[in-house]
Amino acid sequence: MKYMLIMRAVGQAAVDAQMQRPFEEIIAEMGAYNESMVNAGVLADGAGLTDAAEGAVVDFSGETPTVTDGPYGELRELFNGFWMLEVSSKEEAIEWARRAPLAAGQQLEIRRVTGAEDFPEDNEWIQKEQEWIAEGKTRGY
Repeated sequence: MKYMLIMRAVGQAAVDAQMQRPFEEIIAEMGAYNESMVNAGVLADGAGLTDAAEGAVVDFSGETPTVTDGPYGELRELFNGFWMLEVSSKEEAIEWARRAPLAAGQQLEIRRVTGAEDFPEDNEWIQKEQEWIAEGKTRGY
């Protein structure tokens, strides 16, 4: 099963505390954590995200979609990065999340990623999606 660990900072104090830490220290801790997941064979993907000021939100609440450039939303609504894990259970995903080198004011949300097995096999769009995924893998993405 695939699980996504979604990293977020909760509140400005957590953001400020993170900014006070030496960048090399953060990278070293994250690198060691990532390496442990690679060595265990559970890390499928992962990345950090740029500051929300560089992003945008497309809101579909109105008659036509509205685009808002960042920064946007409240800090508790933003996330900073993610890991995709291939593990046997939610409990195993939780155990990996507990090992993350995060500090007070930071959280990891754990969400299972749906797969083809979660949808009707005879659905035309599910079949097409599986073909697109297979085609993408042959192209290297």
